[in-house]
Amino acid sequence: MSDEIKKTFYSIGEVSKMLDVAPSLIRFLEKEIDILKPSKTTKGTRKFSEKDIQNLRLIYHLVKEKGYTLQGANEKIKTDPKIETNAQLIDSLKQVREFLVALKKAVD
Repeated sequence: MSDEIKKTFYSIGEVSKMLDVAPSLIRFLEKEIDILKPSKTTKGTRKFSEKDIQNLRLIYHLVKEKGYTLQGANEKIKTDPKIETNAQLIDSLKQVREFLVALKKAVD
């Protein structure tokens, strides 16, 4: 179990730091991708849930790592029920790899 405390909602600034992207890119993706719908306060401030962050990671995976266009990624998300599970699995494997690389460096 992770020792970090999970929040219910994250600000756009926190999400942009987590994903290492500009807030303007997140706003742009929100307009272009159907599944990305963060909550908004009465003042219009975006509040991202864990699900929203997972969706952003999925979009990033499809566009940056798999080479999809935004329209293609949007369609893939709508039509492939396994895409989310596959992306989560890939994320988990990346974390394991990062851990093993760090462990190897610590041993060397």
